[in-house]
Amino acid sequence: MVLGERLSEGYLLYVDIIDDTGPLSAGVFMAIHSVFGRSEWVYELLGIILVGTQIYYWNSTLIKFRVFDENTYLPAIIMAALFYFSFDLRQLSPTLLGSTFLILALGQLFSQTVLQKESNESTLLIGIYGGLATGFHLHFLFFLPYLIFSGLVISGFSFRQLFLTLIGFALPIISILLFYYWNDGLEQALQVWPIFFSYPSYSYQPMLSWLIPAIFPLLLAIVGYIFGGILRGSTINQQKQRQLILLLLFFSSTLFFLFKNQASYQLVIFIPGLTYLITHLFLHLNWGIIAKPAFYGLTLGLPFLGMNYWNSRTSQDSTYFVLEDSPHIIPKRKSILVMGNDPSPYLNISLGGPFLNYNMSKSYLNREKKLEEKAQIYYMIQKQAPELILDEEGQFNILLQELPILQKNYQETSPGLYEKK
Repeated sequence: MVLGERLSEGYLLYVDIIDDTGPLSAGVFMAIHSVFGRSEWVYELLGIILVGTQIYYWNSTLIKFRVFDENTYLPAIIMAALFYFSFDLRQLSPTLLGSTFLILALGQLFSQTVLQKESNESTLLIGIYGGLATGFHLHFLFFLPYLIFSGLVISGFSFRQLFLTLIGFALPIISILLFYYWNDGLEQALQVWPIFFSYPSYSYQPMLSWLIPAIFPLLLAIVGYIFGGILRGSTINQQKQRQLILLLLFFSSTLFFLFKNQASYQLVIFIPGLTYLITHLFLHLNWGIIAKPAFYGLTLGLPFLGMNYWNSRTSQDSTYFVLEDSPHIIPKRKSILVMGNDPSPYLNISLGGPFLNYNMSKSYLNREKKLEEKAQIYYMIQKQAPELILDEEGQFNILLQELPILQKNYQETSPGLYEKK
């Protein structure tokens, strides 16, 4: 929300603002703020629309390509329940935006398991959807090996199909690069992008807070794999489809630990694969003393218990939930730059500087800098001229030593709080 507000003022991501949001997601947030301003319900509504789109498309894909022995809407019910695992899975986020296109790419991969001839259109779409997903969430770049490997080994891509997939994947990325080139920001963006994958990871929530409520759906998925993949026979196409899902879950597990900001909303990448496995359980297990309680526990118990569980963790996961009252005494001004992990001042004061993602910005500032890069940092701060700077960890004080010219513009009025002269 803060990023969209800042971009709508004419600033450029990675050039004027240091943040790890994907460029296409940033464009969506800017458009939302331009039309609706700081309206939380818009993010919730658009998130629900995307969730509904994913559920409809994934269920339709499973029916269209005969993934199960019978046509059923059971996957849609299971997938909807899994989205209630955590409150933030249904909120608009770069991960939800990008995962929508990953599901579209997965649907095209499924089409390759049943086609009896080469389909240039389908393989091109696989790449385009993967490239768009990366544009929304840059860490989805690591799904490119999944698309290539599954296409070659499972779907039997020819060299031409592989080439089309790579071309399709590159098209959105090249378009983004051209956008920055036209706006004289390509060099700066290329300096910032590598930091996406190199700065230290940080967790908003302890891993146990996800594992505790995840035990039940994970157990259902494991039992579903045993019933659907081991105890029952399947066609060659269904075997290929199961391999695609298992490989997807493997890459998702690897990617999850590569995410820099680890929080429950990143778990959305597991939902299609878990939906597939859990559906096998309920289709192949007789609806007796085990299946019925498990079904109602998933579809009714998981949403209800999940809601109460996360409500009980608001005080424990204080780094994730934004406090309405900042612990700092901050005078009322038009703009502020928070150099720390407490974003609460942005609730009442607009962002007034270039460093939005503090963890990424800290790596950006602490690297060895040439004279040209120091001048760029000074220009970024001078151009945006925040009226207040909240320096929680002394990072701005270090910057003042590196750039003494900034001392002419700011003075420390209280410990850790600088005001523009």
